[in-house]
Amino acid sequence: MTDDRSAMRRILIYGDSNTFGTGPMADLSDDPIFSKSDRWAGVMARKLGPNWDVVVEGLPGRTTVHADPIEGEHLNGLGTLRAILASHRPIDLLILALGTNDSKHRFGLTAQDIALSTARLIREAAATGYAARILVLCPPAVEERGDLAEVFRGAPARCAGLASQMARCAAHNGADFVDAGVHIAVDPLDGVHFSRESHTILGQAMAAKVREILP
Repeated sequence: MTDDRSAMRRILIYGDSNTFGTGPMADLSDDPIFSKSDRWAGVMARKLGPNWDVVVEGLPGRTTVHADPIEGEHLNGLGTLRAILASHRPIDLLILALGTNDSKHRFGLTAQDIALSTARLIREAAATGYAARILVLCPPAVEERGDLAEVFRGAPARCAGLASQMARCAAHNGADFVDAGVHIAVDPLDGVHFSRESHTILGQAMAAKVREILP
């Protein structure tokens, strides 16, 4: 029997609300969600073409390795990573798109803390043997804006230099790296989420990076 997936390459994106498709929020009760085609993962998939199977695992509020004392322990990305990897194996490329929620005031983490937490995920994923390559996508810097300003109070100062810290940890652990902040910025409405236009720009940039990693 011929495996229909023999010519396919599979990408798994493990992320948070900006992977899920949450749009800029007017207030904490707002829940705007972009269509799949408008999200950066959907844009990337279209640019890559039909021979790429892009699996999206985006969960709003997900952190790298920290249980959220307010929103729930299930948001700890480390706790579910192995199960999700096993569910979608074999994986040609795992994209880790986390770090934004780690910068919430309630966690009190620094840029180095977040980078080291990401490194823990890289090692955990690599140990399973399910992902051939790993790419770390560092989020753009958050801003204290709108109704989310208090949630992310102090983050711009506490997490300054996150991209350089993440790049160093990714390289040390054998992962590829993209700084989303080179391509886009957060929307000024809430200082955390991406606009539709930013999703398009990031998706195109990620498609180019994927082709560089897996020509």
